[in-house]
Amino acid sequence: MSLPRKVTILGSTGSIGTSTLDLFERAGVELEVVGLTAGRNVARLAEQALRWRPRVAVVEDETQLAELRERLQGSGIQAAAGAKAVEEIAAEEAQWVMSAIVGFAGLAPTLAAARTGAIIALANKESLVCAGPALLRTAKRAGGVVIPVDSEHSAIFQVLDPSAAEHVKRLILTSSGGPFRDATRAQMAAATLEQALAHPNFSMGAKISIDSATMMNKGLEVIEAAYLFSMPPERIDVLVHPQQIIHSMVEYADGSTLAQMGPPDMRPPIACAFAWPDRLPWPAPHLDLVTAGPLTFQHPDPEKFPALAIAKRALLAGGRAPAAMNAANECAVAAFLNRRIAFLDIPNIVAETLERMDRIPDPTRPDDDAVQSANQTDAEARRVAGEVVTRKFAA
Repeated sequence: MSLPRKVTILGSTGSIGTSTLDLFERAGVELEVVGLTAGRNVARLAEQALRWRPRVAVVEDETQLAELRERLQGSGIQAAAGAKAVEEIAAEEAQWVMSAIVGFAGLAPTLAAARTGAIIALANKESLVCAGPALLRTAKRAGGVVIPVDSEHSAIFQVLDPSAAEHVKRLILTSSGGPFRDATRAQMAAATLEQALAHPNFSMGAKISIDSATMMNKGLEVIEAAYLFSMPPERIDVLVHPQQIIHSMVEYADGSTLAQMGPPDMRPPIACAFAWPDRLPWPAPHLDLVTAGPLTFQHPDPEKFPALAIAKRALLAGGRAPAAMNAANECAVAAFLNRRIAFLDIPNIVAETLERMDRIPDPTRPDDDAVQSANQTDAEARRVAGEVVTRKFAA
């Protein structure tokens, strides 16, 4: 088995980044780490850097550079800071790049990595949502490939037969349902920040946890699936599957439905993306279907989780609508995390922002300007969403 030797991890201190390094440790793979990047967690970044010896360790928050340099003093590891430095290390020569920066901030470095022809292990939803077609074309032109790391898209990637793609009837993404799966809408209206952050299956960052609670994460994943697998939105469905054993399914025209199964652990899809088309031997968690209990499924309640319909409308609208939706959602989630709005205000703010953005001209740019175009849309959507948030907060 021929494995990538030179790797870069964008977002190494988050849940996906730490899971990636843990996988490498457990699998005992020999690597040359080109770069590690973090947002603000200097202590963990320095610890990782001293263990994995990258050429460069980058913290996006420039105010943290002095501390990073101090922690790496005498190690020979270069310390850098700022968004531009993150993008520069992403553009360095590596065979495999984990894109795990959370949010819109991951777009520019992911596109920079795609231009090198590297294998992109994609965990950053926003790169596809905001510039999916451009990202995929950029990677293909450079001789690289994008392999999804989200467990749902990894599942589809593993069971979707490219030679039979025309016979696919639908893609079925599964969801835990989040902390409000069994709550009433009235309970959701009164939900506290602490309740919304309490994901039933995974320990995740605050933004991703709130997206799971609103099911906007699933809306983003519908858009991702449409771009990754060239599938129209009407042939992409979502099912709530609390046990998170079946990660997604592909239904074919002959009545066959193929599912990928595994325990709720991000390391198997990371291992898949790292070794594909081979498989990486490591002490992986074992799936025991006898003790796993019954597997249940239900349709998500559209009244409780309007984010799914909002995302499908944005996908159908195309152009800048998905990028605007993502920006509005990030703005609304930040306002909720700062206790400025109620939980159910989040999808309402996103929907109102998209309605108001319809009156703003759509910039059309070639792939090379995808980041500039997305930045323009992102900034305008955040301005509009900010106005909506301010009005709701004042009320």
